[in-house]
Amino acid sequence: MAVQVDQIRALAERVAASHSLEVVEVEFSGGAKFRTLRVFIEKDAEARAKLAEIAASGEAPEELASLPSGVPVERLSGVTHEDCEVFARDFGTVLDVEDLIPGADYTLEVSSPGLERKLSKPEEFARFCGSLVKLQTFTAVNSNRHWLGRLTSFKDGELTIDLSAVKQKGKAKKAAAAKATEEQTVTIPFANVEKANLVAEI
Repeated sequence: MAVQVDQIRALAERVAASHSLEVVEVEFSGGAKFRTLRVFIEKDAEARAKLAEIAASGEAPEELASLPSGVPVERLSGVTHEDCEVFARDFGTVLDVEDLIPGADYTLEVSSPGLERKLSKPEEFARFCGSLVKLQTFTAVNSNRHWLGRLTSFKDGELTIDLSAVKQKGKAKKAAAAKATEEQTVTIPFANVEKANLVAEI
């Protein structure tokens, strides 16, 4: 019987909401005896706002203490080890009761999405405007499907990427220098984004 990832995600979102958390991503991999369900969670918008407020006051909560200076608070999931443990316990129990993963045993892994998290929802692109992103398109834009730059805006279903924000290396540097005077930004329709993630700036 196939695993219904959409149903699993819906269940994860219900459990997460009861703990002031949001589900960022759900992945199911493996087969036969070695199956893994990964759930990436973060604090919900209200809890993240409180975290940012505390950070702005000059205090350093546990979630900020181990991070390099200069990392924007909005990059943080705000999730603690305890959050992951509590969510994993409650979610795992409900998963087993509803039998959404039939068959052999599986491993449940719960963690924060990390500084180079994937971006998939429109609201995530809007939230992370100003951040460096790496993305791949379904179809080529200006003869290219792979882009790296700063996400400067997201409106009317289109992303604008500032290409000058990234120092190019090797052969790409010469090609980029040749085009630098012609184009500093590229506009990509959200519907054309195959996959995207943040790029850590440390």
